[in-house]
Amino acid sequence: MVLLHVLFEHAAGYALFAVKEVEEIGMLLPQVEESILNIGKFNSVVKLAAFFPFKSAQAALENINAISEGVVHADLKLFLETNLPLGGKKKVAMLGAADGKIGAALQEELGVSVQTGGVVAEILRGVRLHFHSLVKGLTAQAASKAQLGLGHSYSRAKVKFNVNRADNMIIQSIALLDQLDKDINTFSMRVREWYGYHFPELIKIVSDNATYCKLTKFIGNRKELSEESLEPLEEITMDSAKAQAILDASRSSMGMDISPIDLINIESFSSRVVSLSAYRLGLHEYLRSKMSQVAPNLATLIGEVVGARLISHAGSLTNLAKYPASTVQILGAEKALFRALKTRGNTPKYGLIFHSTFIGRAAAKNKGRISRYLANKCTIASRIDCFADVPTSVYGDKLKDQVEERLAFYETGETPRKNVDVMKEAALQAGEMAAEMKRKIEKEEKKKKKREKRKLEALSAAEGDEEAGEEKKVKLNRDAEAQENGEKKKKKKGESGGR
Repeated sequence: MVLLHVLFEHAAGYALFAVKEVEEIGMLLPQVEESILNIGKFNSVVKLAAFFPFKSAQAALENINAISEGVVHADLKLFLETNLPLGGKKKVAMLGAADGKIGAALQEELGVSVQTGGVVAEILRGVRLHFHSLVKGLTAQAASKAQLGLGHSYSRAKVKFNVNRADNMIIQSIALLDQLDKDINTFSMRVREWYGYHFPELIKIVSDNATYCKLTKFIGNRKELSEESLEPLEEITMDSAKAQAILDASRSSMGMDISPIDLINIESFSSRVVSLSAYRLGLHEYLRSKMSQVAPNLATLIGEVVGARLISHAGSLTNLAKYPASTVQILGAEKALFRALKTRGNTPKYGLIFHSTFIGRAAAKNKGRISRYLANKCTIASRIDCFADVPTSVYGDKLKDQVEERLAFYETGETPRKNVDVMKEAALQAGEMAAEMKRKIEKEEKKKKKREKRKLEALSAAEGDEEAGEEKKVKLNRDAEAQENGEKKKKKKGESGGR
């Protein structure tokens, strides 16, 4: 005979349910599925054996974190050791669990046979539905509140863990940067086409989009340009020859005359494009600073923009760190890869890393080799960035030097240094930098403690002065009252003597 007990994890605590007639339930599984909805029928099959309520919300959070990681918490172990009956000669003890991961951990920890799925899954479905009715003293409202509170705590901890890496900010920034590049280019083309009716010669003189929009905003009506406008034109174009060419072209332009209202609209649109360009520069600086904080080695090795694109395409820095070098090499070229596999053609040699300067500098025959080598170094850099305690760019500098040496080897045949020697050197430098940063942090903490101590002393001194002042006031009031009383007594004596 099988003696089955089912473990149910709830936000309120752990519950152990004894199941009657397991063999019959197994044979009549469709009937069990139907009877789960009926609390009366379900009570005849399942009975509460023991319940262990969590002492606090913190204890509940610790237990759920342990379960999600497949670890047996001390509370769960004690609960099962106390309440789970052992099987005898005729009875075989068995424990039912919802998750196979925690089931395997319980089997290893307690040495009991654990079953998941099938009958156990159906019974747990019924327990989940009628839990507040099966446990005495627990209402549906209290169970719901416990679940809500624990859900918020668990999710908050997960979100915090994710945000601390700050790679979400990098993913959003690079996506916005790419979108801005497209938008600025589209809008600049629109400004060129629009203002080109009035001053078509300006398009050939100025090729840069941002400069063109600034000039459009400044010039307005080309007929109003004079010798006085030459200096501001030089400031915008940063070229005296171009400024003079613009002035000369404005005097003999083939463009049509334009109304003031049209000019106002063109200038307004140009100012928007100029502000977008300025915002793009600021966003690029923000991305650089974020990459230097989150992935300094990857940014140093391959550049901030390409590194950010790799992180964005992988989903997170942790995901990128988990990828092998072969995946990093073709990241971004998935369509070409699957098309090549389908048609049995040549697979792509590179994906997003093609935008790195190293591949552009390599000879055509060495592009595949250098992309493979660069992907290898990118993988190392991303893993160091992801799992290092103190973020430094030392390894990134050394890995970059290695790629440079490999490029030189392909061109000149000069033998590069061994990877072991380079990594030893980098480890020493990183250790020194980490120790220095630790000293700085300790120094800052000491200064902070001193400042706080001084503040407390100043506050206590101020409070002491206030107390002393109050005591003095009380004393003065007492003296004044005593003096007044004395004068009153003298007056009374004088009056009585006169009578």
